[in-house]
Amino acid sequence: MVKLRNRNEVNAPKLFQLLTELRSKISNSLGTSGERATGILGLTLYRCTAPTAPNPCTYQPSLLVIAQGRKRVDLGRTSYVFGQSRFLLTSVELPIVSQVVTASEEAPYLAFFLKLNIATVREILNTAEVHVPESPIGTRGMAIGEATIELVRSCSRMMDILDAPQDIPFLGKLIHREIIYRLLQGTQGARLRAIATLGDQSHRTEKAVAWLRENYEKPLRVEQLATIAGMGRSTLHHHFRGLTAMSPLQFQKQLRLRAARQRMLVDGLDAASAAFEVGYESASQFNREYRRFFGKPPMRDIQALRLANEASSLMAPGKDRTLKSKRSAANGTRQS
Repeated sequence: MVKLRNRNEVNAPKLFQLLTELRSKISNSLGTSGERATGILGLTLYRCTAPTAPNPCTYQPSLLVIAQGRKRVDLGRTSYVFGQSRFLLTSVELPIVSQVVTASEEAPYLAFFLKLNIATVREILNTAEVHVPESPIGTRGMAIGEATIELVRSCSRMMDILDAPQDIPFLGKLIHREIIYRLLQGTQGARLRAIATLGDQSHRTEKAVAWLRENYEKPLRVEQLATIAGMGRSTLHHHFRGLTAMSPLQFQKQLRLRAARQRMLVDGLDAASAAFEVGYESASQFNREYRRFFGKPPMRDIQALRLANEASSLMAPGKDRTLKSKRSAANGTRQS
């Protein structure tokens, strides 16, 4: 324990230097933009100059490294608050509520968000040189980890090739693999292993999670979910909550509410029609749960989103801007 503390103290100045370099590269790449989907598949950069309101969205398997500022992510009733020198690892697609909590004009929130390819994780795990311990039972699908020199250096190198587009097709894949390797070798590696490894309890639970994502509008039968996962009912319930911080019913409810929001915002449905389309049998129950989750009654929330989208489209020209903003607000595709 003393050796570990001493090593961390020795590495701290170097880590700080690398994070400062990463911050500079993200800032230079973004300029005054709030978001940039880069030429590297899965890599998006974010900038924010003020704290944000809670934003319901979905995190896919991904790595989020904050070069400056702080963020809060709520998964069920579990909250993750983190900033520079710590990262957020998500190993399975999860509905969350995201909020930037520390940001200003002088010191904007700057983030490196990379979607992780689980198939690549499996390939790396199958190499003889990589050894990752099995995860404990009930491993959560999201966790905070301490950034290492090796991980931040890999992220920084990925930023470098943005200035050399001709290198991206080849080097982008190599650096993506290196980042996954660094994560697997770190303290949170078991979480990635758990989802990627066939037969592991977390991987089997993820089958039930995936089925719910694709069939959220159908009546929930836990026995059917248990069969899909190859588990008993009580075992599935235990592992499902362990992975997602929610029960299957709570998970389904969040999926339904987000889908209804999209139908109202993008397709122009009224609240009752949207509620029945996503599987609700009672419009009044839908209205209560929608208000509890999004903070406003359905149509008032949609009206506020439309006004925000109109303001956004005026600030940034482009004929597809309004439609993209609608979809982004409904789906929570702006992740960081």
